[in-house]
Amino acid sequence: MNAEQSQSHRRHLDPVCGRQLEEPEGQPSTEYKKRRYFFCSERCRSAFEKQAERFRLNELARAGALLTPGRVRWGIS
Repeated sequence: MNAEQSQSHRRHLDPVCGRQLEEPEGQPSTEYKKRRYFFCSERCRSAFEKQAERFRLNELARAGALLTPGRVRWGIS
């Protein structure tokens, strides 16, 4: 499987409402800190842009990136 095929099989979740997006192409999107985020609606995109860092930190916390040994655990309440 080449990179283009694996990209199309990757799950995309709206970081604001958590909806799974089957086809992210054509959906509202934005780039933040060198990562592309896709949204189900312009309303979710707008909410993300107002508090992008908070959503990014929540995403990292869910992935466990902030809880690994040797990392600072700030921004989690």
